[in-house]
Parts: sequence; C-alpha cells; structure tokens
Amino acid sequence: MARPPGTLLLLLLRLLLRLAAAGRPCGPARLSRDTVLGRLGANITLTCQDEVPANATVLWRVEEQGAAGGWGRQLAEGNTLLLRRLRYEDSGHYSCSVGSHLLRSLRLLVAEPPETPQVFCYRRSHDKDVLCEWPQQEKPSPGTRAVLWVKRRFTAENATEQRCRYFSKARKFVCRVKVPPGTDDTRHLVVSTCVSNSAGGSAGKDKIITLSSVLKPDPPVNVTVEALEKAPQRLQVHWSYPPSWDPRFYWLRFQVRYRPEPAPTFVEVDQVTTTWLDIRDAWRGTRHVVQVRAKDEFGHGAWSEWSQEALGTPWTGLTCPIVPLHLLQVPMEDGTYGVTLLPRLFREDDTDGAGGSVMESNTHPVASPYAFLVTGASLLLGIALFVGIVVRYRQTWWTSEQETTKPEGEGQHMLVPLRLPLPTLSETPLLSHPAPSTPGVLHMTQADFSSSGQ
Repeated sequence: MARPPGTLLLLLLRLLLRLAAAGRPCGPARLSRDTVLGRLGANITLTCQDEVPANATVLWRVEEQGAAGGWGRQLAEGNTLLLRRLRYEDSGHYSCSVGSHLLRSLRLLVAEPPETPQVFCYRRSHDKDVLCEWPQQEKPSPGTRAVLWVKRRFTAENATEQRCRYFSKARKFVCRVKVPPGTDDTRHLVVSTCVSNSAGGSAGKDKIITLSSVLKPDPPVNVTVEALEKAPQRLQVHWSYPPSWDPRFYWLRFQVRYRPEPAPTFVEVDQVTTTWLDIRDAWRGTRHVVQVRAKDEFGHGAWSEWSQEALGTPWTGLTCPIVPLHLLQVPMEDGTYGVTLLPRLFREDDTDGAGGSVMESNTHPVASPYAFLVTGASLLLGIALFVGIVVRYRQTWWTSEQETTKPEGEGQHMLVPLRLPLPTLSETPLLSHPAPSTPGVLHMTQADFSSSGQ
C-alpha cells in the first residue's frame, strides 16, 4: 500500500532532524583509567592493590587543594579505604604507599547524573536576545556542562552552539541566543539542549519557536493605588512600562486585577491601553490588592508575570455640619436628654430609615476638632465686633448730647449790618426779636430789610 506524499515528507523531515541531532552527542564525559566515580551520599571503597606483602603497612593520603608539595593529608592504613556518605568536597586525588614508595594514585569524582532539561524560551522585547532557561531541583554536580543549539527549521545548515550558565540563587540554567538584526519574527527555529557531566548526560526535547511566539515582557513597575477625595467607591491605579521595553517603537496592552482583602477572588479588567485605571466599584473603607501585567499590543507572545502587589483604601473622610447642641437635644423616656445625630454622620447601611439615631448624652459627639476651632474663632470675632460697635455708638451719642446742651446763641452766626440802622419811630418795636436760629440758616430782620433799600 502506497503512503500519502504528506506522510513521506513528514518522515523525511524527522530523518533530517535525527541526522542533525546525531552530530551533537549528549553523553557523559569519558573517564580515564585511574578515575573512580562516586554517587553523592553513597559509600565507596578504594583498593590500593590486589596483592600486598603481609608485613607491609599501606598508608592512604588525599591531596588537598592549595597544598604545596608533600603527600597531602594522611587518612588511614590498610589496603582498602572506605569513604562513607560522599560529598562533593570528597572529590580529589587519593594515593596509597608503603613507606616512601607510591603504589597507586586514584582520582575520585563525586557527581550525580544531570536532570533532564525542560526548556522555556522567552524574549523581553522586540530588540532583545532570546533567553532559554530551565530550573534545577538539585544543585548540579561540579563540572556539569550545559549547551544549547539553535538552527533554522527545514534547513541543512549547521546549528549555532551557545553555552549556558547556572545561577545558584535562582537555581536554574540560562542560555542567551543572539538574534541577528533583521531576522524575521515568524521564521521557525529549532532549539536543542544537552546537560552532561562525568556521571552522565541528558538531552531535552527539541523545541520549535519563533521570535514573535516567545515574546514575553517584564511585569509593569511603579504600581500605585490612590484614593479620590469624596469618592468612597473609587480607586485610581497608576503604573509604568518595564525598563526593558521601549514604548517609542512598540506599545503594550495591560490587564489589571483587584480584590478587597476579605474576598478570595480577583476582578479582572482587560484591554487597558493606558498606564492608569479608574476603579469605580471598590468596597467602602476596605483595603484592596491590585496587580498589573502586560502583553504586546498586537497579542504576540505571552502575558508577563503579575506585578508586585499594591495596596490602597478608598476615601473614608466624614463631613460634620456645625449645629448648636441645644437644637439636637431631645427628651428621653427616663426624663434625661439625648442628642440626635444627623444621618450624614453614618453610613447608609447603618440607618434604619428613622431619619437619625438617638444616643445618650454621655456619648462623645462625632465632630472634628477643627469644627470647634472654627466655632470658637467665630464667637471671639463676633464679640469683638459687638464691642467695637457699642464703643462707636456710645461716642456718637455723647457728641450729640454735648451739642444739645450748648448755651443759647453759641455757634450761631448773626448778620451784621453794613451801616447803622435808622432811628426807630418808637421804643416799642413793630416786630419781636427773632428766636435763636439754627446754625447755617439765614435770618433777616425788618431793619435788615429796610437797610437793603427795599
């Protein structure tokens, strides 16, 4: 039965991949004849010679690193040497001798076969190299070597070899793959890994990647949560682009999640293109946990890790109107007086629709100390204004009283004739003397009228 052309093509591709991998052996390093391999934590017995003279005393020594000359530190006597619970520090050169005659020298290597690598590749931004890494459950044995190969898929070109480093704090191997400028982000690459030491070698599965598919930004930084004044259900979240991403050429889109601390699950907001978000359904008076993560604006690659948690609590300020205390007092059933507090001083869920709450008179009123300061200052200012008005009007009244008690004719300006009046016809005047006039008003007598020539 003939196979379909697609199946033959697939078999041919697999054969090419196997041939490419065959040129990259991944096995233990070859050990010399005088090298003995010991497993970590196991016991091992070193033998000097098969036959030793009966009267000869065999002495074992170990060469210490940094020791200049000599036979090293003496261990024990006998044709065999037993070492228990091997450690990495037990690796070294051991020798046995009779007197000054060297019989044998051995090299002991304490190592564990390497773990099979589970490779994960990512790229922090469009202008960064590709990083491939994998974690280690245990610390690798000294002398462990990790290598990564990269080649284009469906080509017979030689693979590029990259050495990998082990980071003890992070407990992982990291390999850096150089990306030539102008490389197509959609071109498929084949990544192969191998970890080997003297105890064995282990190869990871080949991984097929593209530069766009491994794009994974770093999480956003500088995440802050701020409360908005007079908005008990709102929070405003701000954050910044990670330093490894340049927003001048490529943008990111973000996802924000938040939850009040008593709640076990998060509320997520997707498709955020700005570096801030206004939360409008926060719980009143409750602290919230907020995190942000990022992804390429076109959806390539994977989401970044969540940012560090940021905490924030909505605005919880209270506004207390200044009301005289005697207007709030109401009689109680037992004959005492209580105080009725306005509903504004309480949350909506604390009232039962009665229009207010009554509390006993020995309860401290809920009021800000600034309200008392403003009340006291207003009272002092009012008293000062009242005293000033009283003093001013008292001075005015005193001046008016003095003016009304002046002697008759004081302050009056009488008209003086320009010439002496003519002799009167009789001693009895035709008209009586004019009454004292008000200052500033002109009065004319009969004589004045006669002297004027009319």
